[in-house]
Amino acid sequence: MIRYLIRRLLWAVVLFVAITIITYIIFFMIPTDPARKACGQLVTPACVKSARHYLGLDRPVYIQYYKFLERLVVHQSLGRSFANRQNINSIIGRAAPITASLVFGGAVTWLLLAIPIGILSALRPRTLLDRSAMVFVLVGISAHPVWIGLIFSWFFGYKLGITPIAGYCEAFSPPQGAACGGVVQWFYHMILPWITFAILFAALYVRMIRANVMETLNEDYVRTARAKGAPESRVMFKHVLRNAMLPVVTMLGMDIALGLGGAVFTESVYSLHGLGQTLVQSLSGDDLPTTQGIVVFGTLAIIVFNLIVDLLYAFIDPRIRLT
Repeated sequence: MIRYLIRRLLWAVVLFVAITIITYIIFFMIPTDPARKACGQLVTPACVKSARHYLGLDRPVYIQYYKFLERLVVHQSLGRSFANRQNINSIIGRAAPITASLVFGGAVTWLLLAIPIGILSALRPRTLLDRSAMVFVLVGISAHPVWIGLIFSWFFGYKLGITPIAGYCEAFSPPQGAACGGVVQWFYHMILPWITFAILFAALYVRMIRANVMETLNEDYVRTARAKGAPESRVMFKHVLRNAMLPVVTMLGMDIALGLGGAVFTESVYSLHGLGQTLVQSLSGDDLPTTQGIVVFGTLAIIVFNLIVDLLYAFIDPRIRLT
C-alpha cells in the first residue's frame, strides 16, 4: 500500500512538471506580447521595455519557469495576473467553487439518471423502455452542450419561467449586497446547468451500464447463485451490480477530470464565471500567470481525485492488490 502511494505521488510530480513545462512552451510560441497589451493604447518602445521588465518577460524562459516553481513551492503562491495584477490564488479561489459545484453536481445528476435507466434497460432488452433509453443515448451523444443549454434556458427559463436563465448564487457565504444567496437559491440556479452538463455523460453511462449488466447476467457465478436458490434481489445486488459497477467507478474518475475541461461550454451558456471562463479570458488576454495557475490547480485536482478513485476501486474489488 505504501509503495503504491509513493509510486503514484512520484508519478504525480512528474506529470505536474511536464504539464507546466508544456504550458510555458505553448504560451511562448504564441506570436503576441503581453507587455504591449499592458501599455494600453499609448504603446511606445520605452513603455514596452519597461513593462517587459516589470512583468519579468525579459528573462530567459527557464529563469521564469524556475521563479514560478520557487513561488509555488516556497510561498504557495501562483503569482499575480498580467492583466490586472490580482493575486491568482484569489482569482482561482473565487472561480473554483463555481466549477466544482457544476462538475460534482453534474456527476451526481448523471449517475442518478444513468444507473436506474441502464439497469432497467438491461433487464428489459428490446422493450419500449430499452428503445427509449437508446434514443436518449443517441441524443445525448450527438447534441452539443451549448445547444442543449440554450434550448433549456429558452424553454424552462424564458418560456415557462420555472428556473433562472443564468447567474450563480453563493451557497454559504454570499457577498454583502448580493442579489441572491443561500443553499436553496444556489440549488435553484444550478438545476439547469447540472442537467445540461450531465446529459452527455449520462448517455454514455446508460450505454455502458446496460452492456455491463447484460454481460454480467450471463456469467457462470450468476447462474450458480440462481441455481442455489438465492433470492433475485440478492443475486442482483451482490453478484450482478457489484461487478457491473466496477467499470463505472473507473470511468467516473476520468470523466470528472474530463468534465473540468468541458465545463467551459456550460459556464458560457449560463454565465457562470468558473475556471473555464476564467481560463478563456486569460488565454485571450495573453495572461500566462493566470493560465498557468488554472492549469496547475486543475492538474492537482485531477491527480488527487484519480488517486482517490484508484483506492476506492481497490476497496470495492478485493481481487485487486496494491503491491
